[in-house]
Amino acid sequence: MRSEEHGRTTDHGETTDRGGTTGRVRTTGRRARRSLPMLVGAGAVSVSVAVLGISWIDVPGSRDRAAGALSETAAAWSAAGPPPTAARVPWEGGPAYYGRFAAPAAAGWTNPWFFPVGVWFESVITQDDANKDRAAGINTYVELTETSDMALVRKNGMSALTSVPLPGHGKETVGWLLNDEVDMWAKAGDAGWTGNHPGEGPLCVPEDKGCGFTVLRTRKEKVPKGDGRLHYANYGKGVMMWERDTDAATFVNRFTDVVSSDIYWYTSASVCLDGQNFLSLPASRCRRAANYGAVLDRQRELDALDGRRQPIYGFVEVGWPAENDTRAIQPQQVTGAVMSALIHEARGIIYFNHNFGGPCHSQHVLREGCGKKVRPAVTEVNRRIGRLAPVLNTQSYAHRFGTGLDTMLKHHQGSYYVFAMPSANTAPGRRTFTLPRGMRATRAEVLFENRTLPVDAQGRFTDSFAAEYSHHIYRITP
Repeated sequence: MRSEEHGRTTDHGETTDRGGTTGRVRTTGRRARRSLPMLVGAGAVSVSVAVLGISWIDVPGSRDRAAGALSETAAAWSAAGPPPTAARVPWEGGPAYYGRFAAPAAAGWTNPWFFPVGVWFESVITQDDANKDRAAGINTYVELTETSDMALVRKNGMSALTSVPLPGHGKETVGWLLNDEVDMWAKAGDAGWTGNHPGEGPLCVPEDKGCGFTVLRTRKEKVPKGDGRLHYANYGKGVMMWERDTDAATFVNRFTDVVSSDIYWYTSASVCLDGQNFLSLPASRCRRAANYGAVLDRQRELDALDGRRQPIYGFVEVGWPAENDTRAIQPQQVTGAVMSALIHEARGIIYFNHNFGGPCHSQHVLREGCGKKVRPAVTEVNRRIGRLAPVLNTQSYAHRFGTGLDTMLKHHQGSYYVFAMPSANTAPGRRTFTLPRGMRATRAEVLFENRTLPVDAQGRFTDSFAAEYSHHIYRITP
């Protein structure tokens, strides 16, 4: 991503090998082509391979079969909750994770009703700025301009993660942003860093070596120490596609307490070519909401390698990000991308709020006229996140609901919640859900849609998904 207000830019527009040469795929020493992982729901899944880190390999249905077998052999599910033997999806601990850090804990991040919904690189100058952001469901600023009024951020109950301590900062600042897309502009490596950023001159010493690890170590040394604040970094195509698995894992695991990656599947001019070259992703499957969830899967695989899990946030564009992009994201695509990220265990959502391309340039898409088409959809999906925060903040259960489905299963206060979309390699249409054995229910309430579906004696119900980005949330109370 990039921000002109920050004085630096990062190029999204070229397919690049690890040495920086455009237009080629580097294959020396590694298999360059991976396949996009789909860890939940029917279809291809990713299998971790011990040799040389992670290899993204499509194995049709193996995750589904495993999850299905677990739920079938376990004790019956009931209104009291899943049986003790029910398989759970690994997680970092939910809101309790933030209790390890004094600053986010003091800011209320351990509250089950809090779910981070952030916007990238905003400015907060007036009360109207804060009013518009809060009305859209934003509760966190991920980077702010130096002109921002931190007392105003604090007064409005907002949180912030910034790259430097801004004037007047206080309890609203819960973490430090170490860097953005350093995996792309500095590459993996321990070479010396000049202190420059893209467009400012030579980056690494020597120039043909990577210095991304050095950049992050240097940044960690410069931010205040022992102040109880999180360390956060955002990555991009380096971690997701270009880098060796061992280097990608180093970026994800060595420096941060919270992490994210931004791949703009709906809008990027080059992402489909990158997907073909590096992930063996067919062009027909490129511009889909499911790929935003796949980015979460990739990060979660890498994050698990050191045995210490951290929250991973989803990143979604809300406009026309880059100058060379040829399209803007549509409202229904935004909500589909957000839902896919949540289904794939995102612990927060961050919106890229800048238009550098298209007919309407803006640094504040969700506040200004450039975002009038997409803002209602963003506001509504954020409202739903807020309503369901206590559910989202619980550990998920593994269960195969049926073929052609990408799902997440939660249990909260006597009800089960099923978040569902079409799986990535299937067409939209009707889907049949089969509940876990022993879960007796007569109906499934479709939240936010004012309708219910009958559940038959075998624990099955059917619903339709009109498009690849369509999604439904069901509440089932046995």
